[in-house]
Amino acid sequence: MTIEKGSPYGEPGALPSDGVVVGSDAEAAAVVTEARQGGHRVPPLGLAGGDLCRTLGGRGDVDRLRSPDAVTFPIDLGCALVDGHLHYFVAHLAAHRWAWSGPFAVVMNAEWMGPLDLGPRAHPGDGLLDITEGRLELRARVGARRRARTGTHLPHPGLRTSRAGKAEISFARRVPVFVDGRAVGAAREVLVHVEPDALTVVV
Repeated sequence: MTIEKGSPYGEPGALPSDGVVVGSDAEAAAVVTEARQGGHRVPPLGLAGGDLCRTLGGRGDVDRLRSPDAVTFPIDLGCALVDGHLHYFVAHLAAHRWAWSGPFAVVMNAEWMGPLDLGPRAHPGDGLLDITEGRLELRARVGARRRARTGTHLPHPGLRTSRAGKAEISFARRVPVFVDGRAVGAAREVLVHVEPDALTVVV
């Protein structure tokens, strides 16, 4: 069941014995990918770091994950078709060139991407992806990055935002694509969609 941001979310529950502890979003996505490719159930994930962990209020405390203080959440899974290859992401996808010059796009399942609050409205359990697309000149990029640390870069006249369960993102030329912080190639077209409540995570 998808959840609206601001509604009660998560319930007490420690990481079960078959759970896997991951230290980053990329590690979490790798566990998902391995399970899906092998036709197996994705195990519960204990988050010991990463942007999804921060979004859920986690602090990277590994001992907490198997303690009575742990909290369990149902999480949406992002899926992206990039240059004909399927990739999974738990936190975010970004398509951009060096220093974010030229057109770019950000797809957020979590609220944070590193130190930047690029998904101030994003919620990992609402069945939607938060998408920002645009192109900013250098001065505007500097200002937007400064405001992005607090999520106040939106709304912006140079940026288009949407919230959707699936979307198609297109560029005139190939743009490098990063999934949960990992480079996966470059593409002119990226297709994304969300699988609601596809994962169980613990913080």
